[in-house]
Amino acid sequence: MRRAWQAARETRAPRVMISPMESKVRGTSPPVSTWAPLKQPVFRMLWIATVVSNVGTWMHEIGAGWLMTTLAPTPVMVALVQAANTLPVFLLALPAGALADIVDRRRYLIVSQAWMMVAALLLGAFTLAGATGAWTLLAFTFVLGIGTAMMMPAWGAITPELVSRAELPAAVGLNAMGMNVSRAVGPALAGLVVVAAGPGAVFLLNAVSFVGVIVALVKWRRQVKVSELPAERLLGAMRAGLRYARHSPDLQAVLVRSAAFFLFASAPWALLPLIVKIQLGGGAGAFGLSVACVGAGAVGGAVLLPRLRGRISRDGIVAGASALFAVMTAVLAYTRNPYVAGLALLASGAAWLGTVSSLMTAAQIALPGWVRARGLALIWVVFMGGMALGSAAWGHVAEASGIPMALALSAAGAFAGIAATWRFRVGHHDAVDLAPSMQWPTPMVAAELEHDQGPVMVTVEYRIDPARAAEFAAVMRHVKRTRQRDGAYFWDLFSDVAEPGRFVETFMVESWLEHLRQHERATVADRDVSARARAFHLGTESPAVTHLVAGHL
Repeated sequence: MRRAWQAARETRAPRVMISPMESKVRGTSPPVSTWAPLKQPVFRMLWIATVVSNVGTWMHEIGAGWLMTTLAPTPVMVALVQAANTLPVFLLALPAGALADIVDRRRYLIVSQAWMMVAALLLGAFTLAGATGAWTLLAFTFVLGIGTAMMMPAWGAITPELVSRAELPAAVGLNAMGMNVSRAVGPALAGLVVVAAGPGAVFLLNAVSFVGVIVALVKWRRQVKVSELPAERLLGAMRAGLRYARHSPDLQAVLVRSAAFFLFASAPWALLPLIVKIQLGGGAGAFGLSVACVGAGAVGGAVLLPRLRGRISRDGIVAGASALFAVMTAVLAYTRNPYVAGLALLASGAAWLGTVSSLMTAAQIALPGWVRARGLALIWVVFMGGMALGSAAWGHVAEASGIPMALALSAAGAFAGIAATWRFRVGHHDAVDLAPSMQWPTPMVAAELEHDQGPVMVTVEYRIDPARAAEFAAVMRHVKRTRQRDGAYFWDLFSDVAEPGRFVETFMVESWLEHLRQHERATVADRDVSARARAFHLGTESPAVTHLVAGHL
């Protein structure tokens, strides 16, 4: 089955429709305005609906947290409210991301929103009926967390479909700003509603808030990619996502920096109800205003962030914002003045947005479309896993050693995390173009092959100047990474001991279908790496390519 590369190139490539937004070439244009993505009608519609829904979500957070201080006012139980909300994301985000990459994301999001609406409605009804105890509250919060886990990867993955590549950082920032506008408004409203009508009314209002998002998603006419290949299966899609992360240093850097931040940043959020109640002597209204301060600070941070991007690297923004958050956590540990605490929470909100927005932008840029939801799911696993595990851990530390000691230790840990992860860079890959390149045409075959036949071994034969062998091998290490990210479970470069300068690249994938998917997954950046390798090849003909399939006879 030996074929010349040139012959293969003349055959028909798989038909894939590429979103105009996704096919934008990644350039080096200056940062766009914070508000530019709102000029896109679909993004604007979904953004407004999401802000309204997030107001309901933050109202629920306040209602649930404050209700727990009444039902079981211990640091562990109060911290478990946040843990119950975030733990499902840690457990379910990866399968959720795989589903979001293999099914229609719009319909998938509609189902997840409906799930959360029903859960919030039932919790409100139970609470108004007086049937909600501490563990019932945790159970319903966990069910809502399941909906969040299913929704988050898909929601992040649709953003590049709605805006241009140049607008992507601003869109990520606007999404974070919308969350924090909701954080500023929702808690204040929740405090008023809790005082006037109790937590049950808050939960019912949260249920109503999902209606707008569902309507917006129904109205969106999403451009669906069309492929001649069958959809991936869930377990195979999950393995492909993990394999991509294993061989993607850019995504790994975001994961490491995220883990170092969220594990320690969880402390003030988990303990905030007790900080307000015990250290500041406030009630439900003061708690709502405290969370509103965080949201207001985040809005200010979102407005400031585009200016910082033009002057400071993304790595510098992540480190600086993380350090500011740690300092404000230390302030919260020892202040008893509500005005000082309010200023610390304002600064914490700005620092939180700067860190999260920068990390999420780095993740979006590091992921091609075919694996975007799965990659973002891993970010959410780290995010929510760090928040859930951190919340439970800091709750125990606070119960054993006091709230000030828990906050002080978390601030010290955050500084240690900045130092330990500084070498993992998240701001150097913005110019990498991960749009599909369609550089690999469908291989020529003598007879039709079944999709499940395999494994498949592909060889590419190069003839190079022996004096440049070391230089060639260095470039081929980058080729190896692209092959493994896209599906190869084995790769090696062999040299002919009898003929110096003859090298054979060999890689294997588990089936013929998986190899065809490699063709669809290849990006413009992969094409550039392959071109660097082919530049070493001598002669007028392209490197010869061979496809060998096990069990073909």
